[in-house]
Amino acid sequence: MKKKLLYLFILGASLGLSSCGKGFLDITQIDKLTGNNYWTRQADVDQYMGGIYSTFREATMTNIFFPASGDLRCAPTNRTSATSGSGRDYIDYLKYNDLNGLMARQGEFSYFGFPKITQWNSFYKMVQNANIMIYQLENKDMPFLNESMKKSYKAEAIFLRSLAYFFMVRLYGDIPYYTDINTNPLPRTNMFTVLKSLSSDLDATYGDLPWTYDDPSIVAVKAMRGAAIALNMHINMWIAGLGAEDKTVVYQKVADLGKELMEENGGAYALLDLSRTKEIFKGRTKEGLFEIVQNFNYGESFHLSASYSDYVLHAPNKVTTKSYIFYDPKFMENMYPPSADDQRKVYWFDKDIYATNGDFQCLKFSNVFMEEGEDNNPDDNQMVFRYADPILLRAEALAELGKDEEARTVVNVIRTRAKAAPIRDGGEDLKDAIWWERVRELLGEGNFYYDLVRTKKVINSEYTQVPMSVAAFNAGGWTWPIDKAALNNNPYMQLNNYWN
Repeated sequence: MKKKLLYLFILGASLGLSSCGKGFLDITQIDKLTGNNYWTRQADVDQYMGGIYSTFREATMTNIFFPASGDLRCAPTNRTSATSGSGRDYIDYLKYNDLNGLMARQGEFSYFGFPKITQWNSFYKMVQNANIMIYQLENKDMPFLNESMKKSYKAEAIFLRSLAYFFMVRLYGDIPYYTDINTNPLPRTNMFTVLKSLSSDLDATYGDLPWTYDDPSIVAVKAMRGAAIALNMHINMWIAGLGAEDKTVVYQKVADLGKELMEENGGAYALLDLSRTKEIFKGRTKEGLFEIVQNFNYGESFHLSASYSDYVLHAPNKVTTKSYIFYDPKFMENMYPPSADDQRKVYWFDKDIYATNGDFQCLKFSNVFMEEGEDNNPDDNQMVFRYADPILLRAEALAELGKDEEARTVVNVIRTRAKAAPIRDGGEDLKDAIWWERVRELLGEGNFYYDLVRTKKVINSEYTQVPMSVAAFNAGGWTWPIDKAALNNNPYMQLNNYWN
């Protein structure tokens, strides 16, 4: 029965993806490569794996996914004259966490694809295809792969499956959890059970991934060991932040993973000088751990709403004369004190960093454009994990363990790169300083809201202008609604009641 289900899945899968210039993402439709003609050569394995990356890109870069879920929700943003009127008040709905109001007007906001964020189909397609890949590697004779290659492919599939589940947990909380090719309806599994299982899977397999690749075109685009470690660190920070078990053990695990990532990567990863900002966010550098690729030269471009840059750039970097948003001045001054030296202020912003009239710009992602003056986003990859991120998670975990001196040493790696004064705080002040350093370093990379949630700072007005009430947080107000289609053919399914 399982084999019948397996090939039904394969026959139904369509895995198209634009070229990124190299074969690993040149996909042939699976329905043309099934049965005896498929799984007979390494190219088949590569093509099928490439389809999982394609599905992740489809889930996240064809709509407003990253800005809406990670950057703008509960953020201290304000609209400018460029976003006046009801057609742009989705920014306010996100700011005030009014997702019901947002979805009630989805027809007016249809361009941005908000309903897609409530639909987990693409993420489960990733899970399904990763499970098929794992099944085939474990059960089909593949003489064209040696054991080391099989382990690496399996680790890659587990990374992609874990990534899909982690994204779903951050969006929806409890989720149905499949680890094989059986598609019988399942109820939602407790999110901490899912997270712990993901961490165990990554523990067992991340060492089978390479630190990096000789082919520069797939560096940070194809799963690497550093990406799997970073994902594992994030998973455990969610367990520690929101779970009820012994946090000391979990924080120590994060600290140990961070130490391995920083000290054992053999030169695979490095922080680049900030004068090379355009290279960093164009992608595929030593600073990238995992990115979603686009390349205008190959006809690739994300949906206009998908990139944070669309909201924080204006002429001459975009056709609009004003940026769509600016940040509350107090927030900006907390993030980048006016009197403090910090090279990120120089390379990631312009002189209007504190402006409130629409002149504000974040130049972090201002790169090569498709055509001068055309209303397109920069030709940058979407950062999922960048090396600075797990460095700061390691510092955070060390501070939570009370290892202040070590935590300061680690966080000051980021400060040194920015030519900013070292952090000298201790105790709770150190924890606070590290949180602000994450905001400072990772603004616009889809982390702000998730960091608010996992640290429970989302209920504290010191960190957001629009804090969530404790009652709303405990009732699931931090999640997204789940599309009612999830109820179809699944008698065990329940939606997120907070949004019903």
